[in-house]
Amino acid sequence: MQVIDHNTYEALRAAAQVLEADGSGDKVLRLTDGCILKLFRRKRLLSSALFYPYAQRFANNTRALQQRDIPCPRIIAVYRIPSIARDAVYYSPLAGETIRQLKLAKQDADALRGRLGCFIAQLHEKGVYFRSLHFGNVVLTPENTLGLIDIADLSCQSVPLSQSKRLRNFSHLRRYPEDRQWLLGDDAGQAFFDGYRQGLPAGSQQAPLIERLRQLLG
Repeated sequence: MQVIDHNTYEALRAAAQVLEADGSGDKVLRLTDGCILKLFRRKRLLSSALFYPYAQRFANNTRALQQRDIPCPRIIAVYRIPSIARDAVYYSPLAGETIRQLKLAKQDADALRGRLGCFIAQLHEKGVYFRSLHFGNVVLTPENTLGLIDIADLSCQSVPLSQSKRLRNFSHLRRYPEDRQWLLGDDAGQAFFDGYRQGLPAGSQQAPLIERLRQLLG
């Protein structure tokens, strides 16, 4: 993590487009070079972010995903900016459209549901637990592969996820009613379940998991 002074920060963000902000200030900036500067603040005096800053987690997570051949943003630098009490990650965004954008564009819905199910299965098999799993954080790239964005809230392990972790991860898909309706409404969920099954290793004995998944999301 590189410490930069206020003048360097102001030069970096000159003429930037503010993509996201709140009452505490800017959160996400699109810089003039097309890259993103994502700012993190520590919300509590004593928290894990004191020892393991969110910006560094974001950067470390990109490396973990790249090692697993999962498309994600490309890190350029990680900064500490004492003058505004923020840490920041400077990165090249992952090109493409999110699942949420694609479903609104009336893409082939069943094919998209199946691809999403297969992709989530592959994440789970590769030990990726993505707490921010929702349609706005999964991207279909120009190379026609699915990838992840907004990955600060993610963890990776060296073995496939347990059934309990997989089910907890699936519960995140229920947070947005309109997304859940598109994914599962009017028997649409079969394509998603079939896709998840296809993403599992050949011969995998996961029928009980698929049934529990149906019950959880149904």
